[in-house]
Amino acid sequence: MLTKRANAALLLSMTGFIAAPAHAQAPAYPARNVQVIVPYTPGGSIDIMTRSVAQQLAIAWGKNVVVDNRPGASGMIGTEIAAKAEPDGYLLLGHTSSYPATAAVREKLPFDPARAIVPIAMIARAPMMVAMHPSVPAKNVRELVALAKKNPGKFNYSSSGTGGNNHFSGALFASAAGITLTHVPYKGISLAMTALASGEVELCIASAAAINPQLRAGRVRVIAITSEKPSALLPGFPTVAESGVPGYTYELWWGLFAPAGMSAERISFINAAVNKSLGGPEMKKFLDNESAEAWVATPAQIADLLPREIDRYRKAAKEAGIPAQ
Repeated sequence: MLTKRANAALLLSMTGFIAAPAHAQAPAYPARNVQVIVPYTPGGSIDIMTRSVAQQLAIAWGKNVVVDNRPGASGMIGTEIAAKAEPDGYLLLGHTSSYPATAAVREKLPFDPARAIVPIAMIARAPMMVAMHPSVPAKNVRELVALAKKNPGKFNYSSSGTGGNNHFSGALFASAAGITLTHVPYKGISLAMTALASGEVELCIASAAAINPQLRAGRVRVIAITSEKPSALLPGFPTVAESGVPGYTYELWWGLFAPAGMSAERISFINAAVNKSLGGPEMKKFLDNESAEAWVATPAQIADLLPREIDRYRKAAKEAGIPAQ
């Protein structure tokens, strides 16, 4: 017969035997490499932003954080892949304000655009730039509007795809200015900028990250920015609103998303890691170079981001006359 002391020792050893496998089955996150889908072509602003954050997370976590470009259908192909993945944190999604804009004009999608993915952390936000091909004989917004009114339908503007930020910002600009501009969609912002730089189109409203390489090379000319007031991010440029089209504003944002259903604990862990990286000198230098400001936000502050943004863009689509796709 076992003594009381021996019996207690046996119970303790059994408890340890049972607890060990349970602990082994729940290693600390991340226990392996993390994949981040970017549903657009390489070289665009969301690709650049996501890769920069991924690099910082890889350093912090000691695991590879691999960016995987899955372009197509104006970002919806890569988004669907992410929406249907396991909500375990090993597949994330880098997205931009182009997403709710596109989702707002899609009649049918194989997932709920407002709820199939959830925001985990924001990266940055910034105004856009109004860029023209140097051949356009306009030095500012007023002169551009006057030219467009004299030549209705003559001027084309490029975008990264139907329903995205470049499309919405251009359509709303034309609507607010009372002019007619022809939309020319491309498969990604890099191609849209190449079209502008080569003179295939006359105009594009895009992020500084997308425009700056062509601007520095002297292939395009920037005449205004889309913020409500002049921005320290883009010094020296007037706003569209103060240079001829009162009331016109448009802001970009970039962030990390995940399949719906992720635990609050894991969301908070990733959110804290991203926010910490945004406060570091490397990300500050990077964002300054991209003319964007860090957007530090808690999960609670951004929980309703997609339903709110999609509703806003649906109203904007109606106002600008952008048809459902």
